[in-house]
Amino acid sequence: MTQKVALITGSSRGIGKATAIKLAEAGYDIVINYARSKKGALETAEQVEALGRKALVVKANVGDVNKIKDMFAQIEQEFGRLDVFVNNAASGVQRPAMELEESHWDWTLNINSKALLFCAQEAAKLMEKNGGGKIVSISSLGSIRYLKNYTAVGVSKAALEALTRYLAVELAPKNIVVNAVSGGAVDTEALKHFPNREELLQEAAEKTPAGRMVEIDDMVNCVMFLISDKSSMIRGQTIIVDGGISLLV
Repeated sequence: MTQKVALITGSSRGIGKATAIKLAEAGYDIVINYARSKKGALETAEQVEALGRKALVVKANVGDVNKIKDMFAQIEQEFGRLDVFVNNAASGVQRPAMELEESHWDWTLNINSKALLFCAQEAAKLMEKNGGGKIVSISSLGSIRYLKNYTAVGVSKAALEALTRYLAVELAPKNIVVNAVSGGAVDTEALKHFPNREELLQEAAEKTPAGRMVEIDDMVNCVMFLISDKSSMIRGQTIIVDGGISLLV
């Protein structure tokens, strides 16, 4: 495989960075998106290029539709195609429902939910030119379970999973496969923003039926499966990668 292109939003660190590198190893040229961490994005690009693949670094807050359109214009200009879109970028305000302000809600929903819709619209235009593509979003258990201080993010991830189902049906005629991966607690940079981080990590370590916490590679391996031809009949699904912890009611 040569000349295939993958965009991973939020790929300056964590799951996004690991996914970008794994895709580069698989032969994809990579579009690295970041909002704040330019240093991390450039480090990802360096690792991608060390694998012999091209890397395009694009700064864009995916909660802003105009920034999304600018990003995809750069992708089209640089590569003229897109084969894989991993919707990974996420943000959010960690507060109880009664303490959320309108700005907290809008910020979280824009980056975690709205971004998928408007990125998918632009991605589909490029994918259609080359006979199809794959879209995979990163979700979390807060979409279906109560997590402390997670109201806005949990609702945004529930919206993301619902949108995944709608996109899967509407983009199927264009040969675009759409799915999501939902992870249990993964010890990434993002988890440092959780007020109850230590509690979450301890619970995951002690209670996960599989005997260990979910790791970044567990998430990345599932993403790679969903962008492979082996999963072409899986459509609109959210695959839970949590070692079984969500089964404990």
